[in-house]
Amino acid sequence: MLPIDAAAHGSRWRRRHPVDKAVLGFGLTVLAISLPPWPGAALVLVTALAVLLGPAGVPGRRLWRAYRVPLGFCVTGALTLLVQVGGPEGFVSPAEDGPLRAGELLLRTSAASLGVLLFAFTTPMSDLLPRLVRAGVPAPLVDVALVTYRMSFLLLDSVHRVRQAQAARLGHTTRAATWRSLGGLGATAFVRSFDRAARLQTGLAGRGYDGTLRVLVPEARVSVRFTLWSVALLAALTVLTLVLERPLK
Repeated sequence: MLPIDAAAHGSRWRRRHPVDKAVLGFGLTVLAISLPPWPGAALVLVTALAVLLGPAGVPGRRLWRAYRVPLGFCVTGALTLLVQVGGPEGFVSPAEDGPLRAGELLLRTSAASLGVLLFAFTTPMSDLLPRLVRAGVPAPLVDVALVTYRMSFLLLDSVHRVRQAQAARLGHTTRAATWRSLGGLGATAFVRSFDRAARLQTGLAGRGYDGTLRVLVPEARVSVRFTLWSVALLAALTVLTLVLERPLK
């Protein structure tokens, strides 16, 4: 199990309905994209961090490990705004207002990423996917996503075991040996994935599979109080941004 999935299964908000957490998490993401980057996105970023580390109870180290990957993409995308290609100053030259635009983009994307992580760190996929059928998503599509989600952990475990076996047999001592081990790892993972898929199909057929996977979903109700608090928080951030925007400009 990936660290973010383990954190979601042990989250304080695990028993809350996904709609409650979607209103808050994706609401913060929408505000980060739509509000002015300063101070709007900055306020959203601070609020998302406070909720993640506070009420949601996400450990700071685990949050950083998950956040540093999208943050790297955010920084990379922002760096491209610092230069321009072509123009009278040469083939590559500093862009006009490049640092300002780069900072605004970095604020927006980093704050939006935290909003998505808020939902991911509190909502396991096993709780979300079965409920998508009630939201109108076709059942076969949800079944494929659910099986792929579960099979991915088995595949990752197989890859980890094969790598451990290769390392124990000195398969990573030289560059040539590493490349041979990498090729063997890919071939083994490919064969094992097809074998597991065939066994899964046989098992489903033996249990009378009729095109729908039936799984137990934890009982949860949409909390009107939690949703109202989330909407109030989003509204407060919007009003505070509009109030502070002119004086800061």
